[in-house]
Amino acid sequence: MKSRNWVRFFLSTLLVGGISTGIIGFALRWSDYQDLFIKFDFLEIISVLFWLFGVGLIFSVISQMGFFAYLTVHRFGLGIFRSISMWNLAQIVLIAFVLFDLVYFRFQVFAKDNESIIPYVLIAIYILVVGLIVAYFKRTSTNKEAFIPALFFMVVVTTIEWFPALRVNEEDWLLLMLIPIQFCNAFQLLMLPKFTQAKKS
Repeated sequence: MKSRNWVRFFLSTLLVGGISTGIIGFALRWSDYQDLFIKFDFLEIISVLFWLFGVGLIFSVISQMGFFAYLTVHRFGLGIFRSISMWNLAQIVLIAFVLFDLVYFRFQVFAKDNESIIPYVLIAIYILVVGLIVAYFKRTSTNKEAFIPALFFMVVVTTIEWFPALRVNEEDWLLLMLIPIQFCNAFQLLMLPKFTQAKKS
């Protein structure tokens, strides 16, 4: 990728992270912020939006670090296993392991007395479903071999990037970090080929 295209890719992903976090942040705490819109407290709205946008930039940088780390890991995986099918099998095992961890270990650590395991299962299912959707579009836009790596990235790498919020385990922060990271990861995964293609003038 040319340096100019890399800069455009980096800035575009930053923008995705900032905007998505701003929208999600207002949506998650709409009951707290709706009075600002009713009173049309412009300065307060801008200050909150600016803060959310800045947090989104941090999420975007984390996402981009994870993305380029995965590109390296993917190459190492192909070199170690010497077979796409074996490397894909290893990735499927890791996907299953991470999803199991998201349910079982989070429930063991954070569940309160008599709390149901269903919310922990639902968040894992949500991450898997989003991963499957993005992987499907990645396969459609490239080739069928891209499905498993894309799913791995959207499930395993997203969960690793999400780890700071997982440790805190506050519902607002869990969703505030997860959804923008998913947007950023999906954007990078689907848009990278368009930024790497050299356009002839």
